Amino acid sequence: MKLTIAAVGRMKSGPERELAERYLARLKKTGGAVALDYAGLVELPEGRGGTADERKRDEAARLAAAVGESAVVIALDERGKTLSSEEFASDLAGRRDAGARDLALLIGGPDGLADSLRQRADLTLSFGRMTLPHQLVRVVLAEQLYRAVTILSGHPYHRA
Repeated sequence: MKLTIAAVGRMKSGPERELAERYLARLKKTGGAVALDYAGLVELPEGRGGTADERKRDEAARLAAAVGESAVVIALDERGKTLSSEEFASDLAGRRDAGARDLALLIGGPDGLADSLRQRADLTLSFGRMTLPHQLVRVVLAEQLYRAVTILSGHPYHRA
């Protein structure tokens, strides 16, 4: 199953970007062993002007176009479901085993995700009830994807 991250906004240079890239490189290197292939990151510019709802609608249309109609969608949102690392790994494996070919993980802009995208999502996932900066969400997502691969492959990185 191909994994794509689609995010509104660009990651600035710095230690957060370097850390996210390090985890994504590990994911790319090891994911194939468990049929979770990292296909890449799509960065979309933030919506400009208008109201927050207008920006979210614009960003939602661009995110949906970037991932296509057939992809399984996991939307990251603070109102979503919280999963343990093991549960997240199991969820990914279950979708892979059910025959999903493409899975897209969506990160909204500063205003969040439009209701239409959350409703379209096959899973709305939260990393907790706290609001996290965009750059940290990317780091946490990259690390959890890598951790999921290590859990599924029995690698000792994950110690629970």
